[in-house]
Amino acid sequence: MPLNAGNDLRRLVILGSAGSGKSTLARQIGERLGLPVVHLDVLFWEPGWKQPDDAVFRARVAAAIEGYSWISEGNYSRQTFDLRLPRADRVIWLEAPRLLCVWRVLMRGLKGGRRPDLPVGCEERMDRAYLAFLRYVWNFNRDVRPRIEATLRATGPSVPVTRLNGRADVEAYLATLPVKAPRSEDGP
Repeated sequence: MPLNAGNDLRRLVILGSAGSGKSTLARQIGERLGLPVVHLDVLFWEPGWKQPDDAVFRARVAAAIEGYSWISEGNYSRQTFDLRLPRADRVIWLEAPRLLCVWRVLMRGLKGGRRPDLPVGCEERMDRAYLAFLRYVWNFNRDVRPRIEATLRATGPSVPVTRLNGRADVEAYLATLPVKAPRSEDGP
């Protein structure tokens, strides 16, 4: 696991299952390096959990990552890898155990409400759709991950990938990052 981390890190893509800690890690790295964080769920979902047209979503993502530096968290491989990966300095893949991911997602649903990495009008609540989402999380490594990995290889074959397996790896990675002042959107 290369931990050379943050000296030249300007654009980062964080991937993983729902409940793996993508949003939390993005916020932590963003605070540490002074980089803006782009939560793709905020750009994707519309109030009431409505899905936008692909062109609308892609335009939102393109606008969000046009700056000099950013951290984008979220998968959306088919819709956005061709926009994000050509500019990315690194991909971090969070390899959290499936039971942990399901537990975190279940607790979010039972707690209810809106997280800061979701748009207004998209509250989490335990309902039939949420139960289907739990099945999605349970089957993520079997059903979704292979497609994301294939798209990553095809779209960003030269982008370095750091795989973090659990909290100890995440903490070790964060420890390698320098603390920097926020950067200007116009350059270094």
